[in-house]
Order: sequence, then structure tokens, then C-alpha cells
Amino acid sequence: MGPHHMMPRDTEAVKDVKLARDTAARVWTFARPYRGTIIVFLASIIVAALLALVPPLVVRQILDHAIPDAIANGGRGAIWWLAGIAIVAALIDAGLQIVQRWCSARVGEGLIADLRRTLYTKVQRLPIAFFTRTPTGAITSRLNNDVVGAQTAVTSTLGSVVSNVIVLVTTLATMLLLEWRLTLLALIVLPIFIVPARRVGHRLQDISRQQMQHNAAMNTQMTERFNVSGASLVKLFGSLDRESETFAGRANAVRDAGVRAALLGRVFFVALGLVAAVGTAAIYGVGAQLVVSGDITPGTLVALAALVTRIYQPLTGLTNARVDLMTSMVSFERVFEVLDTPEPITDRPGAFDLVQPTGRVEFADVTFRYPPASESSIASMETQAIPGADPDRDVLTGLALTLEPGETVALVGASGAGKSTLASLIPRLYDVTSGAVLVDGTDVRNLTLTSLRRAVGVVSQDPHLFHESIGDNLRYADPEATDEQIIEACRAARIHDTIAALPDGFDTVVGERGYRLSGGEKQRLAIARLLLKNPAIMILDEATSHLDNDNEAHVQASIEAALSGRTALVIAHRLSTVRSADRIAVIDGGRIVELGTHDELVARDGLYAAQLRAGELLTA
Repeated sequence: MGPHHMMPRDTEAVKDVKLARDTAARVWTFARPYRGTIIVFLASIIVAALLALVPPLVVRQILDHAIPDAIANGGRGAIWWLAGIAIVAALIDAGLQIVQRWCSARVGEGLIADLRRTLYTKVQRLPIAFFTRTPTGAITSRLNNDVVGAQTAVTSTLGSVVSNVIVLVTTLATMLLLEWRLTLLALIVLPIFIVPARRVGHRLQDISRQQMQHNAAMNTQMTERFNVSGASLVKLFGSLDRESETFAGRANAVRDAGVRAALLGRVFFVALGLVAAVGTAAIYGVGAQLVVSGDITPGTLVALAALVTRIYQPLTGLTNARVDLMTSMVSFERVFEVLDTPEPITDRPGAFDLVQPTGRVEFADVTFRYPPASESSIASMETQAIPGADPDRDVLTGLALTLEPGETVALVGASGAGKSTLASLIPRLYDVTSGAVLVDGTDVRNLTLTSLRRAVGVVSQDPHLFHESIGDNLRYADPEATDEQIIEACRAARIHDTIAALPDGFDTVVGERGYRLSGGEKQRLAIARLLLKNPAIMILDEATSHLDNDNEAHVQASIEAALSGRTALVIAHRLSTVRSADRIAVIDGGRIVELGTHDELVARDGLYAAQLRAGELLTA
């Protein structure tokens, strides 16, 4: 048993916590698949606890009976038999320890995998509003720290409690049967240890909490600086020395807290050893008097001295049990909190697949406002506000627009007018507040999400690429795509020659968020990925806004190939992109205020023409 299992804990964070009544029942639902292994685990602990009584009792028999018998009668067989029993008990105990480790590892690692898999699947199903409000670190913490903390309730804590209870009960029962007076003497010294130990435990917990906070600050600095953007910022601002000094301060704080925790922990265990020594000395001192007076045998005295040390550790461990259990159960509740988060965007009962979509899209009297934080985040998580997402203000109001199959409609308007929000309603990243979005005449809420999103493709101004190879990023759209299909898509997106010129070709790793590629290359790769998906409806959200003229020309050529035969909603500020659309929709105040071709809108001399004169539509 390691030192951390013996230190008393009573943290403010968990000692007053009140758990939901059904938490234990829900924990069992995750543990149930491993119930056979858990039973073997607990049984092995019980048997091992009983076997630990064998050596002291064997020594007692040897001293009180086997040795005197050998001296009196010359027969030494009993000594060898008793020694053999001790050896067999030791061998069985060794085997049981291996069984316990296998069982605890199988249950613990299995629970971790099950919880992480369940959480990952759940988080993937949560609405996009959840991710815009919730820090990534808060989500990954649930998948890592809380999952590991939760599984200890079923393995370490459960095993420790059972083991300590069995050891304590069997040891005390055995000692009382051997000599009740010396047993009571051994228990008298316990308060001398337990009362100061609780004070030490509080102090150690405070230090541990400080160490965790310093660790978090140090890890945050590393996470923010050890990526391309962070590293570039540090270098460009010439802050290397300041960064090193700040990091050194945080690393030193972690070191100092660790030293204090180690020293305090050692003081505690030295004190525990002293108490055990005092208890043992008391047993020997008083017990020797009882031996001299003939009240007990020498073997009983030696057995009691060996057993007394087995009382202190279990009692100390059991003082931790409640806090350990509550801590683990709190971790379970944090996991369940994520699992219980509502999924507002799911398949309705009776939802059906969108089959062979033609790509007709209609916004019918659409009103939309962003959901409040209470409906799109977890209360105990640190949430972030969505810029411009006031839940008391309609972003779109009574908006009506229809895109015919194969038509390209450009969407223009001031920043914050609701262009990207409108586009996000088609694949149901959000649901309308009122009205409806229809694809091929069917309300998107009546279609299965899988089939709807299969029919919709999106390219944004900063397309996301995974830290994997170019080929893996492309196959994300279609894992079954052949090499020929990938090459064809890349040629259509005007990116094949660039990839072919790379030393590793399609096996080239793009780097985090695709930083090894230029902006134009990332855009064309994203378009190639979209072509592999082969959607009926395309959404281009400022796909060329951050590109220079040369890259914009390449991307524009690939976009034209991608749009061929597809319905497209194009959000852009470049005049070259907008004027090539079949129609242009001008959005203002959450409504479509103008609709027509470039020439028609210029002739109308309305908001679109005003934006042209004001330079809000870039001419280059």
C-alpha cells in the first residue's frame, strides 16, 4: 500500500458535497459488465487478508509447541510442517496479488475506455453552440482527469475499503482471541496518532491544491506557446527571455510545493512508524510481564507484536475512505453532467433520409436567435460568450430566400448582419427559432442529420485540417475513396501539381491546423475534400477573403469547378466572387432587403450600390 493511500484527507471541495441519489446506481451501470471480474477481485482481497494472519500464528505455534516438543521428544517434523504452511501461504498470497492487479487493471482500464468512448460520442453530438461557449480545456478535462478519477471509485477506493475492513476486523478478532488486554493496550495509543494526522492531512491537501494550480498555470503556458501561432508571437515580440523567466517561476513554484508535500508526507509516516514502535514496545513490555507471570505464552506475545502493526495502517486508510469515495463520485457526477447535457439538435421521431437531393433550398419566414448559455453549455464549466449572440435579440427576422437547384446565390451585407448564421441553418448547426429551412421541399428537422449533412458541404475562410497526412485529410470526406478519385478531386481543385511536387506527396503531414501549407493551398485542399464528399449543396463562407490576387485566382478556378451543377450559397466580400453569382442577396437587419443580379442591383442604386461606393465589396 503506497503512502498516498494512507494519508488522511478531508478537503473542503468534497467533505460537504451532496451527491444525487441515483449516482451510485448509474455508476453500477458502467461497472456491471465487469461484475464477474469485480467479484474475483474482492474475493482475492478477502482471501489475501486472511492469509496474512498465517505467519504470526505459525510463529506462535512454533514457539509454544513445535520447539518445546522438539526439545522434549526430539521430533522436528512439526517445525518443518509449520514452515511449509508459511511458505505455501506466501506463494498463494503472491498469486493473489497478481490476480488482484490483473482484475483491477482490467476493470479500471475498461471503465476508463468505456467512459471516454461514451463521453466522446456524447460531446460529438452536442450542438455547435456548446463548443462556441465552452473552453476546450474544460471538455478535455472531463475526458481525462474526471474519467480517471471516476474509475478509482470502482477499483482503488473499493479495493482499499474492502481490504482495510477485512484486515482490521480479522486482525482485531485474532488479537482479542489471543489476549484481549494487550489488544486494548495497542488501541490506546491510536489517538496520539490520529488527531495530529488529521491536521497534517489538511495541510498536505492545501499544498497539493497549490501544486495543482501551479501545474495548471505551467501547462497552460506550454500549451499556448508550443504551437505555430504562439511561438511566432513570442519570437516576433522578442519575448524569449521574459517567457523563460515566467516559466521558470511557475516551474519553481511547482518544485517548492512538491518539496513541501514530500517533506510533510515523510514527517507523517515517520510519526506513524513511531506510533507503531511505541505500540509494539508497549506490547513487548507489558506482554513480557504477562509471560513471566505465566498469563500468556512467549509465542502469543510474538504473534501479538507482529499483528499490532496491522491495525494502524487499515485504520488510517479508513479515515480516508469517505473523502476518497466522495472525490471519486464527484468525478462520476461531472462525467454524468456531460452525459445529461440536452441534445437539442437530433433526429426527430420518424425522420427520414434525404435521397438523391436536387439541392433546392428555401428559407421560409425564418427567425433565429442564439440559444442562451443555460441551453448550450454546462453550468459547472467556465463558459464563454458568443460574440454578437445575444439570446434576447433576433439575428434573423422573417427572412425569406429560395435557392433553385444548381443556382449560385451570393450573400452580402455588413459584418454581423447574419450571413454566416443563415448559412449554418442549412446543415442544422443551429435550428431556427421560428419558420423553417427546407431542402427539396422538406423541413430539415424532418430529415436525418446524417443524410442532410452528407448533402451539404462547407468551405470557410480558414478551413480546418487535422495534424495528419494530406491523404488522410482528404479521405475524411470519404474513407472509401480510391486513389484515382482523390487525384481527380485534387486536379479539379487545382492542387494536384502542388501535392505531387512535395517530397512525400499525399503522405505529407500538413502540421497542426495545416500550418505547413499556404492559405491558398489549404483552401484548395479543402475544396478537393469537398469534391470527394460530392454534396448537392455547397456553402462558401468567405473562402477567398484572406488570399492575395494570385492565390485568389487559383482558388476561384477550383471553386468554379466545385460549383458546377451544384446549388451554392456564397458569402463573400470580393466583387469578383459576388458578380459571378446567378443572383445576389443583400442582408441587412436580419432580412433580405435586395435580390437580383449584379447589374440589376447596381441599377437599383440601393444598399448594394452603396456598399460598392463605400468600398465594402473589394474590387481586387
